[in-house]
Amino acid sequence: MNAPTRNWIPTHGDPYRPVPYRPARMPADESLARAAELRERMDGRRTVRQFSTDPVPAQVVRDAIACAATAPSGAHQQPWTFVLVKDPEVRRRIRAAAEEEERVSYDGRLGEEWLAALRPLGTDEVKPHLTDAPALIVVFQQRHWLGDDGSKRKHYYVDESVGIAVGMLLSALHLSGLAALVHTPSPMRFLQEVLERPANEKAFAVIPVGYPAPDCEVPDLVRKSLDQVMVEI
Repeated sequence: MNAPTRNWIPTHGDPYRPVPYRPARMPADESLARAAELRERMDGRRTVRQFSTDPVPAQVVRDAIACAATAPSGAHQQPWTFVLVKDPEVRRRIRAAAEEEERVSYDGRLGEEWLAALRPLGTDEVKPHLTDAPALIVVFQQRHWLGDDGSKRKHYYVDESVGIAVGMLLSALHLSGLAALVHTPSPMRFLQEVLERPANEKAFAVIPVGYPAPDCEVPDLVRKSLDQVMVEI
């Protein structure tokens, strides 16, 4: 039987009250098999910019967000908000504002070095994925906790915490059969305005979610090998 769900409340200043943690140890052969399968499945993950307009099961997206929300965070403050946007008109407004910022960026704000880095990816200021994908997840970072009475408490390691959560979100979406893209128009202040988020939240990323379009293409990329990214001592 599942334990009853408890609602989170601020624990700032509460005493340390540990509880037992006794997960079942997985047999080594099963662990090896699962790790190999996961490595293979994650190696097939790609960033998609051409989405089908077909709807996706809403509960799959909600469950992926729930997985992301299990991420570790500084002082367990969980400094994130995930705004799931399905309304076509709101997505249209987000796209219009994002493309306006992107036009300025691609016209010179980014600088030639950055544009050169982006060139092999085939990106430009036109962002159809923001309206073609049937859902957007706009991730906000909470720079501080804001109480109903206006009181504030600082959050710690916010960038790191939200970054980990987004990584877990992308993994959960991919393993659930959905494609995604991390889009970071700069600046992103318009997202706070369009989605009417409170002053303590700052936009971190826009993540379109859906199925790849039938004619979807992706850049011909090569990932670094394990030897290139890992140092074993």
